[in-house]
Amino acid sequence: MSTRMFPRNQTSTSPRPFSVVAASVSNGCSRQPRSLSHSAKVATNPLLSASDSRRLLRQQALTRAKQGRYDDAIALFDQLIEQDPDSASHYSNRGLMHFQNGQPERALADYNQAIQLDPQLAKVYNNRANCYAALGNHEAAIADYETAIDLDPANIHAWINQGITFRELGQFEQAIENFDLALQVNQLLSVAETAETPTQLEGHIYAERGRAHHLAGDWNYAVADYQRAIAGLSHSSDSTSVSRRLRSQVQGWLQELLGSLCA
Repeated sequence: MSTRMFPRNQTSTSPRPFSVVAASVSNGCSRQPRSLSHSAKVATNPLLSASDSRRLLRQQALTRAKQGRYDDAIALFDQLIEQDPDSASHYSNRGLMHFQNGQPERALADYNQAIQLDPQLAKVYNNRANCYAALGNHEAAIADYETAIDLDPANIHAWINQGITFRELGQFEQAIENFDLALQVNQLLSVAETAETPTQLEGHIYAERGRAHHLAGDWNYAVADYQRAIAGLSHSSDSTSVSRRLRSQVQGWLQELLGSLCA
């Protein structure tokens, strides 16, 4: 079972106009009014244009999210949706905040609304698939990852996440094929087109492919991939980073494998 340490969710950007009116999101949960900080209220300053106000609100929401203040981020996205109810990206980003806040059902409702507004947003399908995976609906997750890949074949996150899901289902051959393709896509992308450096991203893919080989009993391949992963993930100086934590996990997997070989 993977710990899914990879940043599997993706923030939606580049909002664009939509002609569809957003319906109210029903998630089966009543919401309590949220109190907003003074800094959040500044965004409603009448001296700001509507577009500037929304831009500031969005930046504040993303800042709160980076600080782990998901309730505050959700409150700010509530304001954004009230001001701009036809924006798929606002629903998508609020869904991500709900997911990070441990509320996958609410996240799923927001992703459904985002897809209704714009069915072409590949990142939303990746994020909705993460919700399905968290809720144990692996078939729906695989289907959404497939849609994300069809819409954007360069979405490496979706390739990796789908591979992890195949691996969790014991479909190791299919999982390894996903990771192989993720490596090929990564090699085609320039540094400017990826959120992570190529070395770290490759290191993550090698880690996940190595785990698939390990669980499938292909131990020689697993050791080789684990070693590549450790080398690629050793370049992060942030002790709290995903890469650093994954590197530690891969070292544990490698020790587990080598221990079983020596037993």
